[in-house]
Amino acid sequence: MKKVFVKSYGCQMNVYDAERMADVLATEGYSETAAMEEADLVILNTCHIREKAAEKVYSELGRVRELKQERAGQGQETKVVVAGCVAQAEGKEILHRASVVDVVVGPQSYHHLPELLRKARTERVVDTDFPIEDKFDHLPQPSRQKTLSRGVSAFLTIQEGCDKFCTFCVVPYTRGAEVSRPVAKILDEAMRLADAGVRELTLIGQNVNAYHGEGPDGSVWSLGRLLRRLAEVPGIVRLRYTTSHPRDMDDELIAAHGDLRALMPYLHLPVQSGSDRILEAMNRRHTGDEYRRLIERIRKVQPNLALSSDFIVGFPGETDAEFDETMRLVADVGFASSFSFKYSPRPGTPAAEIDAQIAEAVKAERLARLQNLLETQRQAFNHGTVGQTLDVLVEKPGRHPGQMAGKSPYLQAVHFESDGHRIGDVVTVRIARAGSNSLFGELAGGSGDRAAA
Repeated sequence: MKKVFVKSYGCQMNVYDAERMADVLATEGYSETAAMEEADLVILNTCHIREKAAEKVYSELGRVRELKQERAGQGQETKVVVAGCVAQAEGKEILHRASVVDVVVGPQSYHHLPELLRKARTERVVDTDFPIEDKFDHLPQPSRQKTLSRGVSAFLTIQEGCDKFCTFCVVPYTRGAEVSRPVAKILDEAMRLADAGVRELTLIGQNVNAYHGEGPDGSVWSLGRLLRRLAEVPGIVRLRYTTSHPRDMDDELIAAHGDLRALMPYLHLPVQSGSDRILEAMNRRHTGDEYRRLIERIRKVQPNLALSSDFIVGFPGETDAEFDETMRLVADVGFASSFSFKYSPRPGTPAAEIDAQIAEAVKAERLARLQNLLETQRQAFNHGTVGQTLDVLVEKPGRHPGQMAGKSPYLQAVHFESDGHRIGDVVTVRIARAGSNSLFGELAGGSGDRAAA
């Protein structure tokens, strides 16, 4: 069999897309390999969100070029594909700058990979269209064995694209407008995953809580209603969703956090800034106090909620006082985990055209202060679990003989001594200590299909 190596950058959507690319190529005789040097096909599945994303891709392509030349010297052909959001944004420029690339394909067109690779036998190919057809209708289903090999936790795409047009973000331009998959197709995929042994589903989308898919009766379903139906799928004991927007946390979704045992008490809800003026300049369409009140409402129905968020420091024109407002919001709300970054311009976005760019040294100093506070909160949350009993989904063997590892309801890695529990079990663990990135504990007795302590 031919071998394919896929390197995926960035978000959970890319992890899902990378798996589906492998599924598409399996029908063409490709098996996956973790070693790039033995691959007949190399795919870089790219992300355009992070700083200097495109340059990182070109740097990686330099290494791929050397590999391709080495293999050619041994009489072996290597095809190279750049996929994902950088591919969508850069298009033909990638072919111009990187002669090693044979195919450039956007995130809405990767189901065309077999056809594109056939064309690439005689010419270099670009496909960055937003096709009318639903790509999910053209994606083959992986075998039960392949699904099981990917683990007991799985991503399930329910929505793609974004209509929010935050001024710093390229997603509406690289992923397109919001599109929601029909409920029936999501349920079919969820049941197939459950049948293969998946126990935890994370529903993903660029703006996942804006989900508005067609239900079996022709009505429009919200994310809250979809979660209630997925909680009924036999074998699925945990549900999560990401990434969300504060404007789309409706009453039905908030209520689900209190009603559904399977819905984990962990929410990633980006706020980006605590300054109302900066939030307006970002086109976030919410204020700092509206975010605070929203979190209060969710915590009222789910007191055990652990919160995660995204932050951008040094947005154009941000003053010291406005940055201090972000620090106050963090102190007021409290976060179990977070992602924080210095603002970096994305070509084609409105914020990139603002003259009042912040000096790198100022952004670096602000980011250091923010990350110090966020890390203090993360460690406090982790150490606060010591002495508690948490239900842990067993995912893999631990580092030492007799040890197993899994995830808490709050997405923390948990290691514990096992007496024969299997991957996929949900066991109760008493947390004995907290490390810098993991929790350690011992079985507290009893196990079963519980979703949270």
